[in-house]
Amino acid sequence: MELRRRHLHPDSRFHAERALIAALLLLGAAPAAAQVSVEVSPLRLELTAGPGSTTTQAITLSNAGSEPVRVRAALTDWELSKDGAPQFEGAVVDGPFSATKWVRIAPPEQIIEPGKQGTVRFSLAVPAGIEPGGYRTGVLFEFAPATGDPVARAREVMFKSRIASLIYVNIGQPPMSGELVDLSTRTAGTQTQVVATLKNTSRRTVRTKGTLTLYDKEGKPVRELPVPDVPLLPESEREVAISVVDGEKNPALPAGEYRVELKIDVGLPALIVGETTLKVAR
Repeated sequence: MELRRRHLHPDSRFHAERALIAALLLLGAAPAAAQVSVEVSPLRLELTAGPGSTTTQAITLSNAGSEPVRVRAALTDWELSKDGAPQFEGAVVDGPFSATKWVRIAPPEQIIEPGKQGTVRFSLAVPAGIEPGGYRTGVLFEFAPATGDPVARAREVMFKSRIASLIYVNIGQPPMSGELVDLSTRTAGTQTQVVATLKNTSRRTVRTKGTLTLYDKEGKPVRELPVPDVPLLPESEREVAISVVDGEKNPALPAGEYRVELKIDVGLPALIVGETTLKVAR
């Protein structure tokens, strides 16, 4: 396979560590919802569909708590922040890659008894003539205790805890185009990361894969790490962080200067390759 190589200068800026996640717990449970404990599966669905096609899928909710739980389900648009965290508040509604209007869910609300499971089904109907691309929507689940006075509940904000199941709808195979726009290093506490900033200029959602290799001053490889499997949304830019020092799994490196070589496969005809340096102080 041909390699597309880009040399990028090291960046010594320090940033706070941010976690990359597939689904986001938006709000912690309030004291009134302290007994709420619900597992949602799956938290991510990746569907392949064609124009005019239909499908019905199910999401399972398991009440692992000791009290009945009221669950409300609603469709939502979402985006990913630059560090990959799902964003619901402020997301563009009915944007160019939204699939929300194609979906219907049932039931919108239910009570799940302790130790029992509930099911929310969603039906997806792709419009005929839709342009190929990577579309998305989500089902946002809100949880609250099922007990209490219904009249009093109506006057309160009862649904305190929320979790989303993210849905990717891939239509066709539009051509992929993208690039590596930055490659830097950052340190937060005992963790050191190499951060690749990728720009997807296509209409296609892709997932990243590849390897990062550290070489010592003699050119000998001293550490090889996989690139995290994370989504890169259409017409977006995001960071992909690879931890080169992270506790016991990837222990601290001896002092010195290391050459960093990154190879990423995002579905282009050639691998994207970037280089930088990592300096480890004594």
